[in-house]
Amino acid sequence: MKNVRITVMRVASYYDLMEKYENPIEHACDMKEGQVFICEGWKKPENFCESAWESVSPFVMSLAHGGENFYDGWMKNSKSAMISCNDGFRPVSFLLETME
Repeated sequence: MKNVRITVMRVASYYDLMEKYENPIEHACDMKEGQVFICEGWKKPENFCESAWESVSPFVMSLAHGGENFYDGWMKNSKSAMISCNDGFRPVSFLLETME
């Protein structure tokens, strides 16, 4: 099984949506742009957001098992995927790459 590198590429915040729809919360997201996590096979990296893991884990599992070329040529690097977490107020975009 291969390792998969997850790099935080972008962290967005939609303050207008938060103000209008979200109940105030003290702590929402620890992800920082440029942060890197290494998955040993399909194992969730330590300190990786549980909600984000639910979004990326199917792609991590596929890459770890040698999968590639998602959606018939979607990515320039066929052994990668760009996946965002499911937080509609502060989405985070992750680049997943198979490590050779």
